[in-house]
Order: sequence, then C-alpha cells, then structure tokens
Amino acid sequence: MHQHIAHIALVVKDYDEAIAFYTEKLNFRLIEDTRIDEEKRWVLVAPPGAGECCLLLARAANAEQEEAIGRQSGGRVFLFLFTDNFERDYEAMRAKGIHFVRPPKVEPYGKVAVFADLYGNLWDLLEPSKSNPGNLPG
Repeated sequence: MHQHIAHIALVVKDYDEAIAFYTEKLNFRLIEDTRIDEEKRWVLVAPPGAGECCLLLARAANAEQEEAIGRQSGGRVFLFLFTDNFERDYEAMRAKGIHFVRPPKVEPYGKVAVFADLYGNLWDLLEPSKSNPGNLPG
C-alpha cells in the first residue's frame, strides 16, 4: 500500500494576493492555477525542491471560512518550511519583508525561526540538525 499527502488546503482571502506572496516573497513555484468556475480556482504552490505535497490556496467561500483566515491552527505554528541553508533563506526572507515573530534559535533538532505569512498563519523556517535524521522538532 502507498499513500502520501498530496495537498494541504490553506484558506486565503484572495487568490492573486496569496499567489503573489508565496511566489514573490517565499520563492514558491506556481504549480497550477486553473479556473473551476466564476468564483473558484484550483491554485497549487510549492517551495523549490518540494516533492509531491503542495499548498492548495483555497479562497474563503463564506463568513465561517473567512473567520479561519490566518487562524487555521489556533495560533500555533501551522506549517514547517525546511531549508538546507537557514542563513541564506532567513536573510532573503527578511529582505523581502517577511515578518519574523520569533528570532532564530538553535534547538537540538535544528536552527529555527518563526514567521507569519500574509494572513498571520505561523510557520517555522527550519534547518534540521545533522544529528536529527528524523527531522523532528524536540
């Protein structure tokens, strides 16, 4: 049996502003942008070097979904962006105006800093330590 997570839905306010943020600020690739109907699009983005898993940018369709924008994980870190060069990516992201809510810190599992996306969802930028082959936070 083979299974994998293909996409993770991220509720956004606007497709185009979300695409711009992820492609211009985080250097993600736009994998697909297909119009489904007048209101809905199928928008996939992924960081460079990503495998099959992508973010599915899903525009909020009602008031309940709008309330979840930026709070999909209840204020916890929601997504984890792994890197092979923390300093390079941290400096590039800061230069592009990414807001880091927690400064870089060395943990047993690697070097990490927490940033907010354009809606306030929290992400870890993480370079796993060589001694942590499972790449798991402590």
